[in-house]
Amino acid sequence: MSKKSQHVSETPATQFLRHHKVEFTEHVYDYVEHGGTAESARQLGVDEHAVVKTLVMQDEKAQPLIVLMHGDCQVSLKELARQIPCKKVEPCKPDVAQRHSGYMVGGTSPFGIRKAMPIYVEAGILELPKVCINGGRRGYLVGIAPRLLVDLLAARPVQCALAAE
Repeated sequence: MSKKSQHVSETPATQFLRHHKVEFTEHVYDYVEHGGTAESARQLGVDEHAVVKTLVMQDEKAQPLIVLMHGDCQVSLKELARQIPCKKVEPCKPDVAQRHSGYMVGGTSPFGIRKAMPIYVEAGILELPKVCINGGRRGYLVGIAPRLLVDLLAARPVQCALAAE
């Protein structure tokens, strides 16, 4: 699966996973600005649907939250707000997202985040046998069993996926 076998130094995400004795695989690729999950999936030879993006968002009170979504889908903000429930959800600006998560945009992992915040996972992700999710650095994904998102992060399943345009 991984294109390069290259050592990647520890990140807060990998420290979190190792601390919880989680088995994971490491997948390094050449980060491309604005390449997103399509680029990482292409380089790693994996289905983009199984590449999970970590999105830092906020509600109408500017309270942060994380949404884990299939790489080939977008988040229906209205549907997400209805399900979690709140009046409105919007993406955080990159600098705000970085302040909340402790990670640079493009390298945001739900593991080892700086600030505790609610985490929501698109329900379809939990049905996959394995997913690749950011390992805390641009150009670095970790392969895990999706059930760990619920078991370790208490991620709450939601159904708010829209086919990407």
